Amino acid sequence: MSDIVVQSSLPLASHSDLLEELLADKRSPNTRHAYAKDLKDFFRFIAGCDPTPELVEQFLSLERMQAIAWVLKYRQHLYGRGLKSATVNRRISAIKSLVNYARKVGQCNFTLADIQSDKVRPYRDTTGIPAAEYKKILAVPDRSCFGGKRDYAILRLLWDNALRRSEVSKLDILDVDLSGRSLWVLSKGWGDEKQRVSLTLKSVEALQDWLTARKEWDVNQPLFIRLDHSTWGKRLGDHAIYMMVRRLATRAGIEKLMSPHRVRHSSITTALDKTNGDVRRVQKLSRHSNLNTLLIYDDNRQDLQKEISDILSMEV
Repeated sequence: MSDIVVQSSLPLASHSDLLEELLADKRSPNTRHAYAKDLKDFFRFIAGCDPTPELVEQFLSLERMQAIAWVLKYRQHLYGRGLKSATVNRRISAIKSLVNYARKVGQCNFTLADIQSDKVRPYRDTTGIPAAEYKKILAVPDRSCFGGKRDYAILRLLWDNALRRSEVSKLDILDVDLSGRSLWVLSKGWGDEKQRVSLTLKSVEALQDWLTARKEWDVNQPLFIRLDHSTWGKRLGDHAIYMMVRRLATRAGIEKLMSPHRVRHSSITTALDKTNGDVRRVQKLSRHSNLNTLLIYDDNRQDLQKEISDILSMEV
């Protein structure tokens, strides 16, 4: 970053850690982690090293056009690495957040508002698999054994409540209220605030069966644990849940490559089918903050493009 010139109009003596202040201002641990990773990558690109308070202030002291030029070079660099638009947009957003925070506390004189996010087409394939196919996966776990009880309970939550694998992984025993048929879920984008979701009778029975076999009295323990010898009792992580779904789907003879998120797609699409496309009702299940996301599911479900193309083909 040899051609960056520090502007004398900004006070640099204290070198307050603006990056740490920005991260502390974010409620969600996932957001803090992502911002820290993205900003570290940016400063490694422009300076060849991890960000320090002095380096951050030096960047924030640039003239507006200099700063924009560096960010545009970085964006071009990211695309050159083959990253997708959604990832590039997220990393540029992290830089913008740093600049906006610095402006708010009087440590920066420019904005990056002129740098627009690139358009992203989300959820290209949201169709998943039919309920009859998922029923085959549910039949695979041996519910007479300890591991089978755990796997079946997870499969039920993934389908009945369209939970994300991270939401399942983060569940503790205290989040389960079997008598009230409810679950407290730490949802994506909600920070540290948990949401209450209602449980089906089948999910309640599956969880009761698992917890009875588990015999764990400490409600602060993870709801779902690892069962291998070396890590027994530790929280079942995202990747382990992902691999479990893939393994059970393969054993069930499902041709489509399955994952927990594919199960979520399947659940939401089936819900739209059964409610005749009532996106507002299904939003209660999916917990999408943006209704437009569900409209994408509904469009994919109906395949309206194919319907119109078939009509046109009959005319010529």
